[in-house]
Amino acid sequence: MTRLNGAQFGVNPDLLQRVDSAPDTILTLIDGTKYIVRESMVEVIARVNEHRAQLLARAQEIQADPTPAVELVRDTPAPAHAQDAEDSTPLADPVPLRPRSR
Repeated sequence: MTRLNGAQFGVNPDLLQRVDSAPDTILTLIDGTKYIVRESMVEVIARVNEHRAQLLARAQEIQADPTPAVELVRDTPAPAHAQDAEDSTPLADPVPLRPRSR
């Protein structure tokens, strides 16, 4: 989106409650925050629709091929000498849990 002063910023479309045109375009978020933008109401709605369409398309891609594109590092076994060193040296001292106050 573009502010009236020309500065660009992003908006999470899931947080949009309302888009008004009076005559400036006003975005109202669910927390009540309002932004006046240069884009028309039609353009804002088109951008939100495009964003949602991209999410749906990506979700369908993931369902069609659920294999991860990268292998997680933690799934790779550590060398034997490194594993022995890790087992004997804790990463940090244990932190005791605080009792619940009633």
